[in-house]
Amino acid sequence: MSERDTTPNVPPPVATTSSPLAQLDQRSREIFREIVEAYLSNGEAVGSRTLSRRGFNLSPASIRNVMSDLAEVGLLEAAHASAGRAPTTLGLRLFVDGLLQVGELTEADRREIDARFGGSLARKPEDVLAQASGLLSDLVGGAGVVATPVRDAPIRQVDFVHLGPSRIDARGRQVLAVIVDEDGMVENRLLSLPPGLSPSALIEATNYLNTRLRGRTLAQARDVALSEIEAGHAALDQAAAALVQQGLAEWSGEDPERGRSLIVRGQANLLQDAVVARDLERVRRLFDDIERKRDILHLLDTARAGQGIKLFIGSENPLMSMSGSSLIVAPYMGGGRQLIGALGVIGPVRLNYARVIPMVDYTARLVSRLLESHARGDGE
Repeated sequence: MSERDTTPNVPPPVATTSSPLAQLDQRSREIFREIVEAYLSNGEAVGSRTLSRRGFNLSPASIRNVMSDLAEVGLLEAAHASAGRAPTTLGLRLFVDGLLQVGELTEADRREIDARFGGSLARKPEDVLAQASGLLSDLVGGAGVVATPVRDAPIRQVDFVHLGPSRIDARGRQVLAVIVDEDGMVENRLLSLPPGLSPSALIEATNYLNTRLRGRTLAQARDVALSEIEAGHAALDQAAAALVQQGLAEWSGEDPERGRSLIVRGQANLLQDAVVARDLERVRRLFDDIERKRDILHLLDTARAGQGIKLFIGSENPLMSMSGSSLIVAPYMGGGRQLIGALGVIGPVRLNYARVIPMVDYTARLVSRLLESHARGDGE
């Protein structure tokens, strides 16, 4: 399996006139680039003597002056006065946006990704997504993360089950709604019965819902049914209509994370970075958030809402700031060429962005192809 168009869908480097990079002379830019590239390579702060040995025709004192100027505009920082300098979050962001040259995926990485996905056409979509998470973790050395799509399959059937007296709460009697979608997934929802709802009216509401729901998503059925009820065309008594309205309103307007999952592979890799490992409490908080999934899903959804790669570097986002990490994420598509989810990798801020960005982009586009093929039935 091959995807020859490997150029990442990311904007080209740019330094606007309002950017601190635009205010730097050529010498300062070169020193700044050298510091960032060295930091991304080994994770260590860089001193003036190290830079003077890298071919700069400047004395260590002159280099220190430039580094001091870069620190004043917020691009470099030091743990203490005598330490070397490392890029700040702002410095990393400006380097990525203005100086980093993102090229094509290397042939070796492309072959590895293609080989790992070999035979995926015959697999279920959830297996493909799990494979993507594990692959990114293995190749990048961070935690691979995949947000699965919101489940919104058409409904096959709905049934109401009366509950006993023990399920009478402050809102009155309750009924269990059993909803089966066309993928065979079953979900149970509790509803409070409207006052005066008779057994025959419950049957009436059940029949009406099955007629309107079958073959439609909950959101689609809600629009049809509520329009009919409001226009008086539903042929339901008042109590049955109230139950239908209540059920459809609650079912289609509930937590958007319902039915979604977060696939994470290689979480332990986040402990391997020496810089991160010095503050295990921050890593633990990130692990806790991954376990809860909500904040990570919201972050991944920012990529699903648009085209191309998105980067969240260190303190730019509170979630990544917790562990001194970065997140590189890209959306993927399903059948119908609709953006349905996002995948990416969490790693230290000193990731090899030039390599990882095209890798995440390529993986997302390959996953999109596999899911589209599955939707068309090509893998059957």
